[in-house]
Amino acid sequence: MAMIRLDKFLADMSFGTRTQVKKMIKEKRVSIDGIVVRNAELKVDMNTVVCVDEQEVHYQQYEYYLLYKPMGYLSATEDSCQPTVMELINSVRHDLFPVGRLDKDTTGLLIICNDGQLAHRLMDPDNHVDKRYYFTCEPSLPINAKEILARPIEFADFSSRGGKLEKIDDNSGYLTISEGKYHQVKRMIGFLGCEVTSLKRVSLSFLNLDGLEIGDYRKLTDQEVKRLKDIVNMD
Repeated sequence: MAMIRLDKFLADMSFGTRTQVKKMIKEKRVSIDGIVVRNAELKVDMNTVVCVDEQEVHYQQYEYYLLYKPMGYLSATEDSCQPTVMELINSVRHDLFPVGRLDKDTTGLLIICNDGQLAHRLMDPDNHVDKRYYFTCEPSLPINAKEILARPIEFADFSSRGGKLEKIDDNSGYLTISEGKYHQVKRMIGFLGCEVTSLKRVSLSFLNLDGLEIGDYRKLTDQEVKRLKDIVNMD
């Protein structure tokens, strides 16, 4: 961790906005290495012992969340007209972002974090990170849908790799892909002559939505983060 300002250190650790943190510092509630400080611009690092109200604060450089995205939210950090998934995460950090995207009308698993390197590698199709989607469609799936989707498909703007289709019935199933191109699942199902009527991402690699209601989120455990990094070969 590089040296950062004291007010940013505390704001990142959810002690309030930068303005609120500066007020705390002026009120002599913050100490560094046992000495009360009143300068919000002081530089600190991971080894600096920072205390608020005599309670030691341990800096966490990265945060990772798993969100059960509801319908109607954009996978974006901000938008002037429509709600975004960031509004569902209770954090004062300003550097969080969604990893990849789910369409506004798509629900399901979405990772929110501030680790750009991990996000890039999870979305890189060369790392073959599986994403599994539940879908419904109209009209009925063709008999040979599984064979068609298992092969690469040429679209006007990209070529998709083959996916794994698990039919539930003639109008629903699961499709697993390792890419995340624009409207990819909808377009692959569309290639069959069907229109997706609902879509939910149910898993990403080993992560799933177990224990979450729609709109809920939880922090990823250290073990889950390590496993994700191992999958995409991050040191």
